[in-house]
Amino acid sequence: MTVQPDRIMALANAFYGSCVLFSASDLGVFQHLASAGRSDAAGVAQSLNLDERGTRLLLDGCVALGLLEKEDARYSNSPEAAAYLVAGMPGDLSRAIRYNRDVYGAWGKLPELVRLGRPVEAPETHLGDDPARTRAFVHSMHGRALGIGRMVIPMLALPERGRLLDIGGGSGAYAMLAAEARPGLRCTVLDLPGVVAIATELVAEAGLAERVSCMAGDYHTADFPPDNDVINILGVLHQEAPEAIIDIFRRCHAALKPGGVINVLDMMTDETRCAPAFSALFAVNMALTTTNGWVFSDRDVESWLAEAGFVDVGCCPVPPPMPHWLATARKQ
Repeated sequence: MTVQPDRIMALANAFYGSCVLFSASDLGVFQHLASAGRSDAAGVAQSLNLDERGTRLLLDGCVALGLLEKEDARYSNSPEAAAYLVAGMPGDLSRAIRYNRDVYGAWGKLPELVRLGRPVEAPETHLGDDPARTRAFVHSMHGRALGIGRMVIPMLALPERGRLLDIGGGSGAYAMLAAEARPGLRCTVLDLPGVVAIATELVAEAGLAERVSCMAGDYHTADFPPDNDVINILGVLHQEAPEAIIDIFRRCHAALKPGGVINVLDMMTDETRCAPAFSALFAVNMALTTTNGWVFSDRDVESWLAEAGFVDVGCCPVPPPMPHWLATARKQ
């Protein structure tokens, strides 16, 4: 049987599509066409103050990728772009994909990570040291978390009332969605000062400041507020070493009421650490940008929760299209 190079060539060219998507989104193409309906390249270029030839090339690339439709030299958003790449739409991912855009440069330095065994950019850059990068990062994560949270929050066993602690809660998106789902729930978001400053703004904008509070602190060392009914750690632990995760779980156990529940959502692999493919690649992404970044397995998190004293431990994949796994456990 002759082996064909198609898969290798597709991998080599994959970044073409990513760059077209990022550029069209950043330049406002999808947003403009959502308002204009249909437009030729000259009209898009004039409206967005772009070069006409460059605009035409970009628009045709979007058509080739299925992001736009073209008829009689006039362009319009495809159904996918209209649903997921236009700000204000319920499924808007335009802010979420900016994170992928922002780490694009880091991926070009992958050989450096492999040679030296350390991240190619300092994580502190987007966690407080650089205010502009921090704001862009938190807003990107906010859009991403809202999309994920709308699917995940209904899967969680949340009490009708009580206290929820969201560790590493970032923009506060998950806590806000939990508060909206359970009007009797009081939520606390714990994250670094630079992140919490922006989360406080977003919570206030959502009109939830009375039920969602933001607490500045490093979850590695901060004292967790006690007597919680639920603790959520959603999309956080893939940047932590195993010993740090076990310590966090033990402190969560102490901060829960008897019968309280912990929910852990994250990218995970199976025991091989090679599948699903997206999780294995995401492990590389985390190692590029964080000191201890990786992706652990479902068996890892189950054993760590049990070691921390939790019972009724379980872990399973979240239904597609999400590439996450959800682990839950209870304090006896």
